[in-house]
Parts: sequence; structure tokens; C-alpha cells
Amino acid sequence: MQKLEVPDHIAIIMDGNGRWAKRKGLPRIKGHFEGSKSVRRIVEVCVELNVKYLTLYAFSTENWKRRKSEVHALMRLLNRFLASELKNMMKNSIRFRVIGDVSLFPPDLRKNIISVESRTKSNSGLTLVLALNYGSRPEIVRAAREIAVECLKGDIQPQAIDEAVFQKHLYTDGIPDPDLLIRTSGEVRLSNFLLWQCSYTEFYFTGVLWPDFGKKELIEAITEYCDRERRYGKERA
Repeated sequence: MQKLEVPDHIAIIMDGNGRWAKRKGLPRIKGHFEGSKSVRRIVEVCVELNVKYLTLYAFSTENWKRRKSEVHALMRLLNRFLASELKNMMKNSIRFRVIGDVSLFPPDLRKNIISVESRTKSNSGLTLVLALNYGSRPEIVRAAREIAVECLKGDIQPQAIDEAVFQKHLYTDGIPDPDLLIRTSGEVRLSNFLLWQCSYTEFYFTGVLWPDFGKKELIEAITEYCDRERRYGKERA
């Protein structure tokens, strides 16, 4: 493999599980199951490449609108994934973290999330971030409310509020902004994902459905990322 300037933080909108299943005449949950295999593959590649952060959009605040049977199946699949991958996380020193509001999740799933986060918190390799019941607009509103409460208490003055203060109230506090965001399945929108954090992120869209996304596709995305010039508002070199 050629030497790549690997991004520190890769974020992925994992899209296309349902369409993958439909094309094969299979139930939608089968697509999600195959998608979980892609998660495992991509985590392994990111460990191999020494990526520091991998954030995966696993369940959005809008996903509750799906059929109850599909939502319940996704909860069970997530529970099984956490249980089966904990050993691999420990072996590869992967730190697990969740962003989003998981208070609406089943108690056993919440307990499992807390347990895996706790058991991996001292790991020093890849930080695997799952966005669960996550929406960027609710995240920003939540941050604004928390800051408003601090102002009312007198803990902070309005004129002291800046981007750094706001960042500390986001779910992603302590996590650097993504360098590269990948969306699979051919859709070309953010879908309420990391709106604040992606101000200067490079976007990469591919028509490959998530269950078919693997090492080859990730390397292609990183290779294109390496060919871009990130200027952050400065003049072109």
C-alpha cells in the first residue's frame, strides 16, 4: 500500500443498507446486519492506518420515524455488536464513545453502552465514536440551553461566550473536528450530521452502498482527500 497522509479524524454517514437489501430481495434488517460487517472492516482498516478518530452515524434522531419492527431490530443489532466487539476493542486498544441522547434507548442497551465506554476509556488507540439518537440541530439547541442556564446562574457572562465555550457544550467536546467526511450510497447531503463540526471538513460522496464499502473504497476516499488543498480561508498556494 502506498504511503498516505491519513486524516486524523474520519466521519462516515453509513447509508444504503436498506437499498442493498431491497436489491437482493432481502428484509431491510439483513442490510443492517451486513452493514455491521462493514463497520467491523472499516474499524480494522482505520486501526491499520493509525487513524485517531472514526465517527459513524449509526442512528439519527429522525430514524425513530421508521417502522417499529425495524427500530427494535436495530436496537438488538447494536446490542449484539457491542457485546461481540468488546474483545476486539480491548485487543486493539480502541476507545469507544457515544455522542447523542441515548436516554430513549432500552435500559439494557444503555447499560451496555455505559459498560463498553467505561471498560475502554483508558485505551490509547483509535477512538471509535458512534452517533446514536444524534441530530446536529438538537445538539446545538441543547448547547445553547446549557449556556443560557449558566448565564442565568451568573457562571458566565454573555460577552464571554465564544466558539470555544460553545464547543465545550457539544456532544463532541474533546473530539477534534473531522478532516474527512464520507457518505455512501450516492446521496449528497449531511442529513443533520455534525453541522457545527464540519465547517472545514472535506466531503467525499460515493455511490457504493454501505454493506459493499470496504478497504478499497476507504483507501480511494483517503487518496482523493490527500490530493486536495485545505486552505481554511487562506489564499490558494
